[in-house]
Amino acid sequence: MSAVRTVLGDLDPAGLGVCNAHDHLFFGSPQLPGQELRDVAAARAELFAFRAEGGGAVVQWTPYGLGRRAADLPPLSRDTGVAVVAATGLHQAVHYTESVLAEVRGARLAEVFVAELTDGIGTSGVRAGLIKVAGGFHALDAHARWTMAAAAEAHHATGAPIAVHLELGTGALDVLDLLCGELGVPPRRVILGHLNRSPDPVTQLQAAASGCYLAFDGPSRAHHATDWRMPDAVRALAEAGFGDRLLLGGDTTTAAARSVDGGPGMPYLLRRVRPRLAAAVGAEAAERMVTANPARAFAVEWR
Repeated sequence: MSAVRTVLGDLDPAGLGVCNAHDHLFFGSPQLPGQELRDVAAARAELFAFRAEGGGAVVQWTPYGLGRRAADLPPLSRDTGVAVVAATGLHQAVHYTESVLAEVRGARLAEVFVAELTDGIGTSGVRAGLIKVAGGFHALDAHARWTMAAAAEAHHATGAPIAVHLELGTGALDVLDLLCGELGVPPRRVILGHLNRSPDPVTQLQAAASGCYLAFDGPSRAHHATDWRMPDAVRALAEAGFGDRLLLGGDTTTAAARSVDGGPGMPYLLRRVRPRLAAAVGAEAAERMVTANPARAFAVEWR
């Protein structure tokens, strides 16, 4: 039986509801000093605000070493009634201190990922439901190749989906060549993030044709000037027959972006983005992007 692995346990995909397929309740990076997502009360309020718009689930892409606060996730999920999926994995090297990088480089990275997927994150007992890794700008450096190789090994051991941060939306085909070509990960187990940041229709169509999922996941990031092109990109992919491969997320990575702190945050995804996409592709197709598609993308026959 396939299931979505949430912080409260494995969930029937049909119970996921309306899903924000890429966001962050907690996140901290040396690249964003002073903007860390650490406040539990603010995270709770944001989930309640998302729930008030009809939201049912949030997939947190925060990986190892970036302030996941795994132990805080189950009570937040119980309190708000929103299912939460946690991540293992590793981001770009630039998001870590040298001491953290030295720690993980001395470990068997795939075993770390597998342990967090099957046993739990640290002593929290919370199991991750996906592996998050990252590419570079139009390229894959040694760190990206190392982390993706470990992610592929962990996928083969567990079945977990692999979610990929594409830097400014670039490098999708290189990622697929590595993960699916060299490392044997089935494309349907790969989720490419940030397609809205690089509005290249040819690359998007080629990536979708591989069978992977494409996440348009940045509407809360006001400094991304390409977001206004997202409805056209979604329409082109849907008209080409790839409407069942599209996901929608908010990717709130700073405190200022939260709705409870004056930003658009998670509610904006359902309050404004979903109706805008419905106008472009129809209400039924837009609804699939936040229900049926994520239910398939994150459901796993766990090993």
